[in-house]
Amino acid sequence: MATPSIKEEARKLVEKLPENSTWEDLVQEIYVRQAVEAGLADSQAGRTTDVEQVRSQYAPTHISPTLCYNSLHD
Repeated sequence: MATPSIKEEARKLVEKLPENSTWEDLVQEIYVRQAVEAGLADSQAGRTTDVEQVRSQYAPTHISPTLCYNSLHD
């Protein structure tokens, strides 16, 4: 089965939008679609990072978990 063309996929995106959609809505749909496809391609190619590695690299080390939780639920 042949892969649908970009034009056909764009038509499908447009058809799914509500009648009152804006240009910004269309651009958002295209952006999300492209981001998901890029992420899937990276995953299939093994270009991923373990979530624990990301957490250890980017998690704040000076804020307690309780403080973080409380600030989100105030």
